[in-house]
Amino acid sequence: MKSKALEPWRKTLYIIWASQFIAMMGMSLVVPFLPFYIRTLGVTTPEDVASWSGLVFAGPFFISFFLTPLWGYLGDRHGRKLMVVRAVFGLAISQALIGLSQSVEMLFLFRMLQGAISGFIASALALVAANTPSEHTGYALGLLQTASASGNVIGPLLGGSLADAFGFRPIFFIVAGVCTVAGILVVRFIHEPPREPRSEGQRHTLLSSVRYAFESKPIRIALAVIFFSQVAILLIQPIFALYVEYLEPNKAYLATIAGAIFSMTGIFLVISSPWWGKRNDRTSYKRNLTIAISGAAIACAAQGFTSQAYQLLFLRAAQGFCMGGILPSLYSYISKHSLLSRRGAIMGIASSFYVLANMVGPTVGGYIAAHIGLRESFYISGVLLAFSLVFLNRSFVDLKAGQVPVPEAQEHQRSRTATVEDLLQQGGRDRLKH
Repeated sequence: MKSKALEPWRKTLYIIWASQFIAMMGMSLVVPFLPFYIRTLGVTTPEDVASWSGLVFAGPFFISFFLTPLWGYLGDRHGRKLMVVRAVFGLAISQALIGLSQSVEMLFLFRMLQGAISGFIASALALVAANTPSEHTGYALGLLQTASASGNVIGPLLGGSLADAFGFRPIFFIVAGVCTVAGILVVRFIHEPPREPRSEGQRHTLLSSVRYAFESKPIRIALAVIFFSQVAILLIQPIFALYVEYLEPNKAYLATIAGAIFSMTGIFLVISSPWWGKRNDRTSYKRNLTIAISGAAIACAAQGFTSQAYQLLFLRAAQGFCMGGILPSLYSYISKHSLLSRRGAIMGIASSFYVLANMVGPTVGGYIAAHIGLRESFYISGVLLAFSLVFLNRSFVDLKAGQVPVPEAQEHQRSRTATVEDLLQQGGRDRLKH
């Protein structure tokens, strides 16, 4: 008896999941010790280390903010698999160059290059969102989020241990290698279905997709919530290792300890993302986002009150569980409010707002840590999340279980209309022939 064949969208989802896990594990290997690597490049004072940590962490996202919608648009036109392949091999090249850095300025430059030629997560989101049935979008994007989170769990643990054992610089060449493996997986196993020919009315430009996103109130509000919530969360990322160093008296295995505590967020994000995704497919988006953002705000602010490093473990776990219900939920919501013919570009725009948050959050966090204090960064993170919650409850256009978004209905009607017109035109041509 033959086993039931795996649905094409599930096969794509699982292979992209594996590739994204490998790539994100490699990328997160370097996160816990990035401030320490900066020290090896000649930056010594605590204030300069904190400031450069914010800039270097945010570096890739400056150019990526502008290019991510372009990659999504090109994916709509020329194939989303192509964009995933380009992105993952771009990561491999940039990580090898970062490992060759001889100064903090070179490190910053190569991180900027990484942002220009990569964009793996945005490309993967567009590919999965475009090939997944609407009723499974919440589950698919929630599961895909666990790939990044799982990589962010294993990466810091492994990266901290490898850094203590072998030093910082070799880690970047390891990352280049694992990203290459991820790229080979995509090339070998992903078979993107051929895109349907578009009528003249469906041939969108990048600028028209940008206008479409900002003219749609649901998408516009969701983009704002992505930006403010992720700025709040990412504000504490670049200085987290310095905060652990401040709290932890044992300096012998500092990178390992920082990596272990950092990874707790990812562990619980992995656990919670599919759960939140299934809730979004059957219940209210607004209610789920309210619960998730409220919990994240409390967890982030509470970290500023800790007196010992081990106390961060519990709060990072709570933060991770709530984070699993924020970004994937917003991506799923935006996908359901986007026309299929524009979905790659719209998901690229959504990803660019996350990229913008990655640029603003760490930079502001480094400034706050350098001029106000490490603890204050966590307090401000909680306040910004609370602001996101207020904005959400005042402006968000809810989408409840079973409700078909207007754009999806319009796309279906447009497809039917185009089919009828094509048949009529064909009939007219047949009559002329006779």
